[in-house]
Amino acid sequence: MRQILFSGVIGLFLTLIGTPLLIKGLARKGYGQFIRDDGPRGHAGKKGTPTMGGISFILATLIAYALTKVITGSQPTFSGLLVLFLMAGMGVVGFLDDYIKIVKQRSLGLRAKAKMAGQLIVGIAFAVLALQFKDARGLAPASTKLSFVTDFGWSIGPVLFVVWALFMILAMSNGVNLTDGLDGLATGAAVMVFGAYTFIGVWQYQESCANAQTLTNPGACFEVRDPLDLAVVAAALMGACFGFLWWNTSPAKIFMGDTGSLALGGALAGLAICSRTEFLIALLGGLFVLITMSVVIQVGSFKLTGKRVFRMAPLQHHFELKGWSEVLVVVRFWIIQGMCVIVGLGVFYAGWAADK
Repeated sequence: MRQILFSGVIGLFLTLIGTPLLIKGLARKGYGQFIRDDGPRGHAGKKGTPTMGGISFILATLIAYALTKVITGSQPTFSGLLVLFLMAGMGVVGFLDDYIKIVKQRSLGLRAKAKMAGQLIVGIAFAVLALQFKDARGLAPASTKLSFVTDFGWSIGPVLFVVWALFMILAMSNGVNLTDGLDGLATGAAVMVFGAYTFIGVWQYQESCANAQTLTNPGACFEVRDPLDLAVVAAALMGACFGFLWWNTSPAKIFMGDTGSLALGGALAGLAICSRTEFLIALLGGLFVLITMSVVIQVGSFKLTGKRVFRMAPLQHHFELKGWSEVLVVVRFWIIQGMCVIVGLGVFYAGWAADK
């Protein structure tokens, strides 16, 4: 358990001291945020705020994980490394998108096809590798079975698994990206979900089927390859995002950009896949799902009827246009996300207890 403490604290410390250095470097180069003309009027003052802040917590997470392994003398696991690979790979795609936006001074960075191609390459590589590297019990980092609290049903096969994993990665990445519209909103929400996955990893480790001989009820154990190391990764992400939130909260001194939002979405999807909680992420990350659905509803309604359901999508901007202050929207949305995490963890525990 020392690993979890070390990774969380190191991640927090690195972003607290490293983010202001990144802010100065980005500001010196003039790498500021481009603001859309059709957004809420209050956002105009954010133009020029340094972006690509995701670099801060991506590097902090990678360093925190590595230092934790060195300090504790423990070995990295394939599950942990794959989640970090997915996070970093999606972050690179987001970085290219952000960089082009800054250089070209436009709201769109990478062309849609190029951005999708980058996400697909990283996602397919993760999905294929996640079915390799089986341990002594024959467990790979991922399973070809669908999962909620644990695996259920029949195997969908490797090809359909890759398609399913890609859907999850793209859905979570774009969900975090859509949520990242107000100061601290996506960062604070992500902290809560990573905290939940830290708890889930610890619980799965304590109730692992690898320890079946010492469990009071072996039938209620978890078949997860490296649950403790997934908790270490989640704790590093939680700490790194928490430290970044100090600088990203209103009034934000830096934005995470697509660099950060795509990376966080990838990390969330990777944790869900490797911890066998694929459908549970829809509850744990309920705010991301809600905001994504608001865009789907808005676009669908306009195409079908020519009318808009919301004043503006994503959902947070609808409430801004209704007169809510940015801080009020963020805090209330954080409360919604907190309730989603509580419900998700309650369902997780209930699913385990039902098998006892």
